[in-house]
Formats: sequence, C-alpha cells, structure tokens
Amino acid sequence: MDKFFGYPRPHGRAGARNYLAIIPTVFCANEVAWRIAQKFKDAKPLLHHQGCGQLQPDVQQITRTLIGLGSNPNVGAVLLVGLGCESVALQDVYAGLKSRGQDVSKIIIQDVGGMRKTIHQGTKLATVLSKRLAKIRREPFSFEHLVMGIKCGSSDASSGLVSNPCVGAASDQLLAEGGSVIFGETTEFFGAEHLLAQRAANRDVAAQIFKIVARMENRIRDVGVDMRGGQPTPGNIQGGITTIEEKSLGAICKSGSFPIDGVLEYGETITGKGLFILDSPGREAEIMTGLAAAGANVIVFSTGGGAPQGYPLAPVIKVAGNPAKCRVMKEHIDIDASGVLLGTLRMEKVAEKIFTTLSRVASGQRVKAEKSGYDQTVEIYTTGPTI
Repeated sequence: MDKFFGYPRPHGRAGARNYLAIIPTVFCANEVAWRIAQKFKDAKPLLHHQGCGQLQPDVQQITRTLIGLGSNPNVGAVLLVGLGCESVALQDVYAGLKSRGQDVSKIIIQDVGGMRKTIHQGTKLATVLSKRLAKIRREPFSFEHLVMGIKCGSSDASSGLVSNPCVGAASDQLLAEGGSVIFGETTEFFGAEHLLAQRAANRDVAAQIFKIVARMENRIRDVGVDMRGGQPTPGNIQGGITTIEEKSLGAICKSGSFPIDGVLEYGETITGKGLFILDSPGREAEIMTGLAAAGANVIVFSTGGGAPQGYPLAPVIKVAGNPAKCRVMKEHIDIDASGVLLGTLRMEKVAEKIFTTLSRVASGQRVKAEKSGYDQTVEIYTTGPTI
C-alpha cells in the first residue's frame, strides 16, 4: 500500500477524519459546547479546564493550542463557543483559524443572552458547518501527507524491549516514505537527552533539546520535591522500571533512528516535514492534546500495562508487548506485539503491521478507543499558577 485515502484540507494537508470541532475558549463554556455537539454525529466537543485566571504565558500557550487543535487536519470545520469575559480572547483564536484557511464560526454566551439562546443559535451555525463537511469526500494521498504522533504510557519493562522499538521502526518507515513524526514527553528524556542530541539535524536543534530538558528539570526543582513517585510512576515501578534513566532509555526508542529536524514548543504546529520533538509532559491527556495541536492526524500509543485512553480528534493506535497485559486488556489493544517477547514474532513484522494499520486507520478504519468511546478527554498543558 503506497497511499492512504484522506479528506483534502487547506495548504495541501489531508485528514484521517472529517470532524466538526466544537471548541470552548474557556471552561465556563464547556456545558454549552457539549450540548451543541450532542446534536451532530460528526461533532467533537473539545472540553478543557483552561482559558481564564491565568498568567500571560499560559494564556498565549492556550491560545496557540486551541488554534492548533482547530486547524488539525482531521477537523473540517470549527464552532468556537466563548463566555465573553475570559482571558483567552475568542477573536484571537478565530483570527488564527481563519489565517490557516479553516471554516470557522463563533458565538459568545454573554452576547447572545445565556445558555438556551446560545445552544439554539449555536446549533444553527453548526448545522451550516456540518452540511458543508458532508460534501467533502476522501481522496488518495501519498504518505508525505501523513503526520504520526507518538506516545508511550502505562510503561513497564516490556515497553523498552518490545513496543517502543517496534513503534520506532514504524516511525523510520514513515519518514522514509516522506511522512512526518512528532514525539515528546520531555520528562522521559532525562538521562538520555545526550543520545537524542547526537541525532539532531544541526547544532541549533541539539541546543534546543538540552534547553527543554534543563527547563523541565528546573521547573521540578522549583517545586522543591523529588520527582520519584511521579516519574517513574508507581505502575512503572511495579512493571520493572526502577529509575527515570531506565524509563528514558526505553522511551526514546519509540522515536526510531532518523535525524531530529526540529523542536516544537507546546501548542506549536509543524511547518515542514521530518521528525520533531514536542516539549511536553508525559501525562496522556496533555501530550496527546499537544500532538493533535502540532498537526498529528494519527497517534500511535505504545503501552506496557495497557493504557486505554484515546483522543477526540486523532485516532490512537495502541501497541502492547506484555503478554499478560495483552490478554487482560485486549479490549483496548489494537496491535499485540507480545510475540516478540515470547520469541514467536519478529520485531520487523510488528513494525510492518503498525505501518499497515497506520495507513488503514488514516483511510477510515476505526481503532478500539473510537469503537468503545474511550476517547473524550482533553487537557492543555500549562506551567504557571492559576490566579
């Protein structure tokens, strides 16, 4: 298979899905956004807990993240729902989406006059957007239009031995086909950042890798506590990972072996092709939001213990290598790679299966998280206090 079938988007991009995103600019508008979204089969409400009472660096980060989510290739149209007095300016998000060629409408609760009127008028706006979406059809695209996000979670000893290296091999295959890959989890670079820097495409990228690791370390030091117990997590330790260095060495395997072309700040969107690092935490909801905002149209999630969560905008393919967990958590595992650990399956075969599944999912095949509805959570990473 040398192509996938996606939805055409502005600037030559392609979507694996054709969603109407209902995006509140502040948590105060979540309930209204959710109620409007329930009226449409193709709608995805991106409910989050940010947007007000925050310092300017976080306001800026939330703004660019919402713009990135609304312009993700899997989104064909956006309805913005604001309250009217929040820190994140709806007009800034609206202008950002317009500048990227997105089909977008907006509504503000305090201007319209409350929840009921906003739901009524917002439904009318969303109906127009949804009708336009229904006219878009899938077309063939080369793999150059595929952007894979990578995440690992609920990791154990099998992650670094099986699922992460298998995902890394699939990453190399996509990059060889001209596609793009984004990975992150800066806390899981600790102790291994020099290995990533050795793969940097140039000195500037290497310097940025060291910079984001030092910045994350300083944030942890500023709190005045030890990171152990948070990273590695209790589940990681139970699964055989005893130090952050062990976790990092296993985690970076999922990035494969290609040169690293750039480092993204959280909420930034890739503008070129290649392999990119996203400065982000390891927690699932925040990094998958960051990957989607960066432009990933499919996410591959390597897991040891069987993390079940997906993401509203991007289908999440779960790959697991722990034989016991693959049996217990089979409801949530898309690709069982445990045969590698048992000696009955070659890693190359698993990588080929991941790549084939990636193409099929990008063309419309549903993953288990989509089938079960375990794909609703959105969180936006912030670094400052709520004020």
